[in-house]
Amino acid sequence: MTSIRPDPADVFSKGYICPKAFGLQDVHHDPDRLRMPLKRTGSTWEELSWEQAFDEVGQKLRALRKEHGDECVAIYQGNPTVHNVGALTHGQVFFQSIKTPHRYTAQSMDNLPHGLASLSMFGNQAILPVPDFDRSDYVLMLGANPVVSGGSAMIAPNVGSRLRGVLDRGGAIVALDPRRTESSRFASEHLFIRPGSDSAFLLAMVHVLFEEGRVALGRLASRMRGVDALRTLSSKFSPETVEAFCGVDAANIRRLAAEFCEAKRAVCYGRIGVCTQRFGGLSAWLITVLNAISGNLDEVGGAMFCKAPVDLAMLSERTGMRGSFDRYRSRVQNLPEYGGEFPVVALAAEIETSGPGQVRALISHAGNPVLSFPDSPRLESAIPKLELFVAIDIYKNETTRYADYILPPTFGLENDHYELATQVVSVRQVARFSRKLFVRGDSQRHDWEIFLELYRRTGVLSSLKASLAKRLPPRRIVDALMRIGPHGAFRGGLRLASVVGAGGLDMGPLEPRLEALLGRRNIELVPAIYAKDVARLVSAMQEERPGLTLIGRRTLRSNNSWMHNSPQLTAGKNRCVLLMHPEDALERNIDNGSVVDVASSTGRIAVAVALTDDVMPGVVSLPHGFGHQEHVASGLRHAKTVAGPNANRLTSVEAYDRLSGTAALSGQVVHVSRLPQSTED
Repeated sequence: MTSIRPDPADVFSKGYICPKAFGLQDVHHDPDRLRMPLKRTGSTWEELSWEQAFDEVGQKLRALRKEHGDECVAIYQGNPTVHNVGALTHGQVFFQSIKTPHRYTAQSMDNLPHGLASLSMFGNQAILPVPDFDRSDYVLMLGANPVVSGGSAMIAPNVGSRLRGVLDRGGAIVALDPRRTESSRFASEHLFIRPGSDSAFLLAMVHVLFEEGRVALGRLASRMRGVDALRTLSSKFSPETVEAFCGVDAANIRRLAAEFCEAKRAVCYGRIGVCTQRFGGLSAWLITVLNAISGNLDEVGGAMFCKAPVDLAMLSERTGMRGSFDRYRSRVQNLPEYGGEFPVVALAAEIETSGPGQVRALISHAGNPVLSFPDSPRLESAIPKLELFVAIDIYKNETTRYADYILPPTFGLENDHYELATQVVSVRQVARFSRKLFVRGDSQRHDWEIFLELYRRTGVLSSLKASLAKRLPPRRIVDALMRIGPHGAFRGGLRLASVVGAGGLDMGPLEPRLEALLGRRNIELVPAIYAKDVARLVSAMQEERPGLTLIGRRTLRSNNSWMHNSPQLTAGKNRCVLLMHPEDALERNIDNGSVVDVASSTGRIAVAVALTDDVMPGVVSLPHGFGHQEHVASGLRHAKTVAGPNANRLTSVEAYDRLSGTAALSGQVVHVSRLPQSTED
C-alpha cells in the first residue's frame, strides 16, 4: 500500500475522507499485527499452525461445554464487528449456535437505548430513526458530536457540510451539550446542559407542547397510542421545575419548544451522550416521542427510516426476529437481556461468582474490554480466572494478552467490505460494495473462514455442512440479500454485480415508510417500562451530587482504543487531557497544564489539565480508550508510547441505566486536586 486518497467519484462521500482512513495503511503494514495463531503457555507465546490451533480450541470448547453446559461460555463482540461483513454473515451464526445467555457486545456501551426505544415503540429494534439532515430546517442535537464520530447511528459522510447546508437554507441548529463540541461550532446556537439531565429537558419540551397546544401528530395520528398518558406523564415536568436540574433556563426551554414546532421540517437527534448515562433509556425514548408528537416522525426533514439495499428492518419483520427485552436476567446482578445479550457491566461478576452458570470460557472478537469496560481493573483481574479464553483479533492488546489462543483474521483492505448492519441508518439510500485490494496469504484466514472452522471443530456443524457453507462467502450472501431487498433484482433492480466497482449507487433520499414497516402494529408513545422509570428521574432531581461530573469525548483521529498503534493517527500533541472550566480550576488552585489527581468511588488516575470555557462549570471531560502505557505486557509497541490514562479506572460497573442496563460511562462524580510538583520539575 503506497497511499490512501479520497474518491471524488464516490456517489455518497463525494470525495470526503475521514482522517482515520489514513490509519489503514499503518495497520496494514504494522509489524505488531498478528498473522498466525498464537498459544500462550504461562508468560511465553508460541506460534501454531491453523490446523493445530483449531483442533486444540475445538477440543477444549467441546470439553467445557460437555462438563458445564453451554452457559459456561461467554461471547464478547467489540465495535469493529459491526463493520465487518464476514463477522456478521458467518460469525453471528456461530455465536448463536452456542446456546449461552452470556452474550455481550459494545452495544451496551453505545446505542442500546435507541434500539430499545424502537423495540418498545415500534415493535422492532431494527426500525431505527435517522435524522434527515439534508432536508431539515431545524436540528436539535443532544449529546451528539457527529462531526467527529462520522454520524454514529447515522451513516452520513461529511457531516459538517450537511450541517452547513441546514444553515445555508436559512435553518437553525441548536446543540445542547455539557461541552462545546466540534459539532457545536457548526450550530447557530449552543446551550450547556448538565450531564444526565437530557430526559428531564425533553419531558419539559413535551410538557410545553401539550400546555401550549402545539401537539401535531400528523398523518400518523391514527397509529399513535398513549397520547393522554404522555400528557399526564409530562404534566409535572414544567420548564420551571426542571431548569435547576438541567442547567437550561425555563425561558430557553419554552423558546426551543416553540421554534421546534414552528419550523417546517424539524428533527431531534441524540447520540452517545444521551445513551451512556443513568437515564439513557428515558432520553432515547423521549427523542423519538418529541419527533412523533411534533409531526416530524417519518416525514421529510424529520426522523425517517432508511430503505437500505439489504433491508434488515424488513428482513426482521419477515422472519419474526424483531428483538427482545427482559426475557431473562443475568445470574448475579439481575440485569435484563436485550436482543439476546446482557449488558457488559454484568460480565466481571459472572466470571468471579462461582455456582451453576458461572462463566468459565470467553470467546472475544475484535474487542479490548480491559480498556473499554467500566471499572476495567476489575475485569482485568477476573479474566485470568477463566479456564479458556479464545480471542479473534489482529493484535496482542491489553485484553488479548490474557488469551490462551489468539486467532488473527485478515484486516481492512484484505477483505471485501459492505456496511451490512449500519446501512440501515444511512441518510440516503445507497449501495456501496468495496472489493478487497489484497489477496490474503496462504497462512492467513478471513474472519468468516475462522468461524466456519470453529463451527466444524466444536461440532456445531458437520464437516459436510461446513464445507457447503464455505461455498457461501460474504459477497454471495450480500448478493442474495440485495436481490430480495426493496431495490433488488427480484424487483427488476439491484444486485451485487451492478454495485461492485461502480463507486456506489444512489437510489435517492429517504422516503416515508414507517406504516409499511409497522404492518398492523401501532406506535406506542408510552410503553410501560418508561412510564415506570420516570419515578427514578423524579428522585434524582432532588439529589445533591457534590464534586465534579466526568463526561467522555471522542477525538477525530481516535477510534476508541483500536487504532492507537498507528503513528499517523497519534502524531502531534497529547489529546488525552482533562478539560476543565477555569472557574473550577481557580477554586482548586489548578493551572493550565497541571497534573492532577482525579478520584472516583472506583479508582483514581493522574492526568494533565487543559483549561477551557468549552466545558460547562462543574463538568470535566476525558477521552475514552487510552491507557496503553499502563499495560507493558501488551504487544502494541507504538500505542504504549501514546500518553494518557484509562478513563475507565474511574467508571463503575454499578453505574448503569437501571432501565436498559447500558453502562453510564458519563456522569461519574469525581474529585480533582492538584498533585504536588516533583523535585525534578
